[in-house]
Amino acid sequence: MELEKIDKDLLTIVADLHQVPQGAYNIRKNGKSIGRSSSANITIETNAENSGINIIIAPNTINESVHIPVILSESGLHDMVKNDFFVGDNSTVTIVAGCGIHNDGKLASAHNGIHRFFIGKNCNVTYIEKHYGEGTNDYKEMNPETVVEVGENSFFKMETTQIGGITNTTRLTSAILKDNSKLDINEKILTEFEQKASTKFVCELEGNKSSAHIVSRAVAKNDSVQHFKSILNGKNDCYGHTECDCIIMDNANVYADPEVNAFNTDASLIHEAAIGKIAGEQIIKLMTLGLTEAEAQEKIVKGFLR
Repeated sequence: MELEKIDKDLLTIVADLHQVPQGAYNIRKNGKSIGRSSSANITIETNAENSGINIIIAPNTINESVHIPVILSESGLHDMVKNDFFVGDNSTVTIVAGCGIHNDGKLASAHNGIHRFFIGKNCNVTYIEKHYGEGTNDYKEMNPETVVEVGENSFFKMETTQIGGITNTTRLTSAILKDNSKLDINEKILTEFEQKASTKFVCELEGNKSSAHIVSRAVAKNDSVQHFKSILNGKNDCYGHTECDCIIMDNANVYADPEVNAFNTDASLIHEAAIGKIAGEQIIKLMTLGLTEAEAQEKIVKGFLR
């Protein structure tokens, strides 16, 4: 597998890869798989539609990981991929995805991805996804969709980060939770200039004693626009919490719409939303330590999104 410097840099940023990973992986570049490996317990195969891959994790797989990053460096490419994950019972795994776009051409580049997770019983799954764009072309688009079915007594943790450079994004996440299952989502988004970001979560708390915790932390700078929508549907004896915290700067616009719906008297659901600017005393305190105002703001933003 041959990788150019741009490829290596993007893989480092979105997947923390400095070399070809050990174990199972699939690296996709400009719409095609350029490297793939399965392991004893994790099988990666092209799906029947030839539109992506199936990742099959055998039951009782413990403390293993799989990397499936996507990189784009071809200007004008509109990539679309559909990946399915089948996690066998009693498994503990980490899945590292992420997409990086480098666009120095004159045409718009985009990546649309659909990831579906079918998680068995008694599992612990961590899913990490980072999105990043760079290059002289101002238009780089990403539209990820994540669909999750969390089996009985299982835990699904999702960490998703948009770390800059994405012109436009629509992010959709839906989840169905079975008995005693847990969902934990932590989202971080940074928008600048005239970038736009829209996020929507829909969680169906169908199982007895199921629980969901969804937190979005965002920073909107310059003339960027962000939309946040989160829906919790409590259909059993369950617990759900959704929260949006955002720092707004310059001329940015932010819209937050958390929603909770109870369909059972034992459903306990909470929603929170907070939008505000950086406190002046925080900036002053850092400036007394020798930072400029711009440096102080940047340090606060990085800490907020950490």
